[in-house]
Amino acid sequence: MPPMRRKGDLPTKICAQCGLPFAWRKKWERVWDEVRYCSDRCRREAKRGGPKDGKG
Repeated sequence: MPPMRRKGDLPTKICAQCGLPFAWRKKWERVWDEVRYCSDRCRREAKRGGPKDGKG
């Protein structure tokens, strides 16, 4: 079994909608290059054309 990784050692990206950093997740391992948003909420807001500051 490989050694555990600390969350701080995982790759991060900046969310295209809210601008906050988010860390790699196991469920994104095959599509990490395509992931743009930190959550479903940010993805929905981006499609809706919502505010980019994450407020509202």
